[in-house]
Amino acid sequence: MTILVVGASGATGRLLVEQLLNRGEVVRIIVRTESNLPATLDTHENLTIIRTSVLDLSDAEMAEHVDGCRAVASCLGHSSIFGPPRRLVTDATRRLCQATESHQPEAPVKFVLMNTTGNVNPDASERVSFAERCVIGLIRLLLPPHPDNEQAAKFLRTEIGQDNKAIEWSVVRPDDLIDKNEVTEYEAYPSPIRSAIFDAGKTSRINVGHFIAELITNDAIWSQWKWQMPVIYNKEIE
Repeated sequence: MTILVVGASGATGRLLVEQLLNRGEVVRIIVRTESNLPATLDTHENLTIIRTSVLDLSDAEMAEHVDGCRAVASCLGHSSIFGPPRRLVTDATRRLCQATESHQPEAPVKFVLMNTTGNVNPDASERVSFAERCVIGLIRLLLPPHPDNEQAAKFLRTEIGQDNKAIEWSVVRPDDLIDKNEVTEYEAYPSPIRSAIFDAGKTSRINVGHFIAELITNDAIWSQWKWQMPVIYNKEIE
């Protein structure tokens, strides 16, 4: 299987790439710089590195890079909270999906978007307290990356939907991200089981990479979570 990963040089993206390569998958990545990639990735025989910013690609170039891919994963994040591009995640998601649709693949391509547990899934009737809604509203106004994440997920839910012949999708929502060196036990839920604002859990980046890799490579897990916005937490040790 060939998989395209954008945001691959980020703190989570590079861990996802390692997970996929360790499973023997063929991976293409789009990165502005390779400085954050481990040396073991830079020379891996199953890795193709496309050196550019994803939004700088023409439509034809984007279509070329998604051609033949059975899955696309976006781990994009904003390097600057207030600087451009304000709609990095949304615009990249839209253009990657349009490029995928242009090839009219015989089987649906899996699209996995890394997002945030602070993004409420309207399709799941998630209950959010008044106080939490107020804080999220303030974050939406003051921190541009948050509405960008919301709009990217909304695009998949409402414009790609569940009847698209070219694309199936899943939006992965980790809680408060932390660094760990190894994959540990974690749990996935359809919706948050705790407040993302007032009682956030912990999710290690390497566990996020592992879960996304599982979604892409394990059809049973994909069937369980496609068209959903799973929330993942590190399993608490009692």
